[in-house]
Amino acid sequence: QVQLVESGGGLVQAGGSLRLSCAASGSIFSINTMAWYRQAPGKQRELVARIISGGTTNYADSVKGRFSISRDNGKNTVYLQMNSLKPEDTAVYYCNLRWVRVLPSRREYDYWGQGTQVTVSS
Repeated sequence: QVQLVESGGGLVQAGGSLRLSCAASGSIFSINTMAWYRQAPGKQRELVARIISGGTTNYADSVKGRFSISRDNGKNTVYLQMNSLKPEDTAVYYCNLRWVRVLPSRREYDYWGQGTQVTVSS
């Protein structure tokens, strides 16, 4: 059983910063991708940033230069440093962990956290 526990959300003024954390526990394959998604009211969930276990990162265009994703493999924890926050960053942020087992048969593992609210006031 894999669990993801997020923390760090809250209310901040535009231009401010927040740092989200997500700690994973359970039986986790060492080669995996950890990511942050967000979902604003009335909108679809969207990828914010992801990082694979080797350190390669990807960002949504809307957050490039403002957000930074990092991870501590020893702690199975992923972080999202959010700077220069804008009202349009307001959303519930979800942590995601996934990997693919190849043998003995292909199987995808995909886990989500419960979400943490980030609200940016103008």
